[in-house]
Formats: sequence, C-alpha cells, structure tokens
Amino acid sequence: MRDLLEVTESGLYCERGDFHVDPWRRVPRAIITHAHADHARPGSDRYLCAASGKTVLRTRIGGGSPIDTLRHGESLSLNGVRVSLHPAGHLLGSAQVRIEHGGETWVVTGDYKLHDDPTCEPFEPVRCDVFVTESTFGLPVYRWREPAAIAADINAWWRANRDAGRTSVILAYALGKAQRIAAMVDPSIGPLVGHGAVMKIVEAYRASGVRLPPIDRVPPRARRVGDGRALVIAPPSVLGGSWLNVFGESSVAMASGWMTLRGVRRRRGFERGFAVSDHADFPGLLHAIDASGARRVLVTHGFSDSLARYLRETRGLDASVLPTHFTGETPPDAMGSDDDVPDDADTLEPRVADAAPAPPPDAASP
Repeated sequence: MRDLLEVTESGLYCERGDFHVDPWRRVPRAIITHAHADHARPGSDRYLCAASGKTVLRTRIGGGSPIDTLRHGESLSLNGVRVSLHPAGHLLGSAQVRIEHGGETWVVTGDYKLHDDPTCEPFEPVRCDVFVTESTFGLPVYRWREPAAIAADINAWWRANRDAGRTSVILAYALGKAQRIAAMVDPSIGPLVGHGAVMKIVEAYRASGVRLPPIDRVPPRARRVGDGRALVIAPPSVLGGSWLNVFGESSVAMASGWMTLRGVRRRRGFERGFAVSDHADFPGLLHAIDASGARRVLVTHGFSDSLARYLRETRGLDASVLPTHFTGETPPDAMGSDDDVPDDADTLEPRVADAAPAPPPDAASP
C-alpha cells in the first residue's frame, strides 16, 4: 500500500489530495504549519493555514497569492482527502496537519511545544496512525524549566541592570520568541523596546487579537534610548553591528533552547543565557508521540536519527527518519565540546548515543 504522504523534490506531498505540506519550493497548493521561513516559502499559487495565523503568514510571505484558512478543528475535503488543522503551540497560528483517507490518518506536526504560552493556542494531542514529528531538541539533555521560573530569572536580570543604569538587551527571534518574551516579563520594571523586525510581527500579532504590553519602537537616528531602564528585544542579527550602540552601557542576553549548554553560552560570549524555546523539549516530544497513539513515527528536523533509534529501542515503535532539506535548528557553534552539558546534567538521563548536530537551516528559530 502506497503511503499517504511522500517526499518529493518540492517537499512532503499528498498525491491523492494534490497538495504539499510546508513545501520547499513553489507549488500549486501549500498547506502551511506555521510562518517561519523554513516552513513557509513565498511564491506558491495558493496557501492554506490556520485562521489565527493568516495575518502573520501574509506578513512573512508577502505577495498576492490567496491564503485560505481553517479554524482549528474545522476540516475540508481536497480531492476526497479529509484535512484539518489542530493547535501546535509553537507560535500564533501554528498547526498540526491531520490528513485522513482510506481509513488511515496521518498527522504532520510542524514545530510544536507543550509549555504554556499566552501568545498562541496550546498544543492539542491528535490521534493518528502515522505521526510525523520534529526533533529539534530530540536528546535527553534538553528539558525546559517552567515558564514562570524562566520569567522570574529574566525579570531579576532586567531589574539588576536597571538599578545599575544598564540597558538590558535580550536577543530573540523576531517571530514567536520575541512576542512570547514580551508577554512573559514584568513591564512595571521599565519600558519595553522592540527592534523594527520585532515590531513588524508585534503589529501582526495585535491585529490578530493577541494582547501584548506596550512596546516602543526604536526611533530613527536615536542617540540614547531607554535611559538605562529598558528591556530591548532584538533579533540575534544585531550582534556585531552598530545598532546596539544607541542604548549606551548594556547587558546582552540570548533567549534560546541552546542556552541549556554552558559551552554554547561561553563561546558566544553572552553575559546571560535564558533557555527559552518554542520547541518541545525531549520529554515533550515523547509525551506528544505517546498521546498520538501512533505505531509508526517519522522523525524530521533535528536529531532525527537519534530520536528514531530511541523510539525503536525504548518504545518498540516503527520509527524512521523522514528526509528533509531542513534538518532543524542547531547551536550557534558546533557541538561536541566536553563542556556542552546542562547546569543540572547530573540529574538527567544519558544522552542518546552517537548524536550529531545537523547543518544549519535556511532560517532557524530555536
């Protein structure tokens, strides 16, 4: 029996329904799990996404191609194939794609997380026969702390910098992570300031009904912004340029799941690192896989070989790697150093053996 989905030169394709999921190049019909650039490419003839993510997707891909939408849980038939979208918890409008035909159900997760995030719909388990899962942080060393604890750490760092007259700069990807950080922190500490790339997505979130605290845009030709009290949210691309000079004395931190690793933090020279990720950690991946009820699991985007092997050996699942042009987000530096261990490494399970980092994707959002 032929698989309901197959990998083609344009990406994951359903021949029966004649559509692609997160295609790599221009196609007639693209179903999009979310608007990050390694999943949503411009130029396709027609798009389908979750209704809550339409404004964000249009902001990212531009152009005039029609964008059709489905509410979460709503379904439609494409050439006899039943398709529905279900919350993935990754960012606003992120969706798992449920595909059903001939008595078989597949779910393509895209990127997802299970931790609370007030800026997007929470992850919803979906039962299926075949589960196509990401594996960005698919090693046992990756386990996230509760969001409230991370927020308390960021607030304490910001407050200490404010009291010392230093501007706090936190680097976070402009789509999803930046808005989540803004919603996590305590705005009574001082003003929030956003880089232009961040503010473009903030406006799309607000237009979609997401409530965020007041955030000031950095004015053009600014000489000094925030008077040493502000928390500035900016993309990592500002490092190495002159943009940060307008804030005077500053303390720079990175918000990323890779900040779990001490070696990555030190080699990049970040004064602070906060392990904030919009992807599932290792326990979250296992929970989502178990909740799907699937006996067959296809693993992609990240530590796919290692996670597939783990699922075969410990869960007895039919697990294998789904090839992709994009292999998931990787640390800012190559892994493998002896100091690339989490602060609480002694309390964690051993790593999956022989894991190796994948090459960096076109656009990453850890």
